[in-house]
Amino acid sequence: MAETDYVTLEDDNGNPGRRTVMHVLYGMHTVAPFTLWSLSLIALVVHYVKRADETDARYVAHHSYMIRTVWWTLLWLLITSPLWLLFVFPGAIAYTLIGAWYLYRCLRGWLRFNDNRYPD
Repeated sequence: MAETDYVTLEDDNGNPGRRTVMHVLYGMHTVAPFTLWSLSLIALVVHYVKRADETDARYVAHHSYMIRTVWWTLLWLLITSPLWLLFVFPGAIAYTLIGAWYLYRCLRGWLRFNDNRYPD
């Protein structure tokens, strides 16, 4: 193998474990809609804990990005919940769109994190 195969990423600062944790958190968020959002809430707590101890601005940005994503998703789910009272169809459409937006944000953030970029 080439020597570059063993080089750690520059933003890990000797702690590759935090990169793994971020990947696990993004993975939890990505499958959260299929677990009744329970994994998202667990990951949200971990994001708050990890963000408080983080010194790297890129990691802080990714933690904040996912925290905002979860709270906006919960807000939109709450706002659109009365649509379920009208009929099932409008509520289902709203929740499907919100879920698609949530997955888009998760996957986009995860891909940007994997490329060592800020989430935007």
